Amino acid sequence: MAMELKTARLTVLLDPAKKKAFERLCAQQDMTPSQVVRQLIREYLKQHGVQWRPSGSAAQAADDSAEAPTAEQEDRKSS
Repeated sequence: MAMELKTARLTVLLDPAKKKAFERLCAQQDMTPSQVVRQLIREYLKQHGVQWRPSGSAAQAADDSAEAPTAEQEDRKSS
């Protein structure tokens, strides 16, 4: 899988005791909470058949440029 080059923040509110237990378990597994949450999100997306490409990857850049109309195409629309 391609490495994720861009990041976005996700704020999650949860019980302080649950947060502490989660952080403790992550530390025992030598993982950061962020690593675990990213892994859970990837697995959840896969489980539900949602396909995605990491932002900032070459493949994503190609997809973005293919989807975005060129200035010439935009000019033709407004004519």
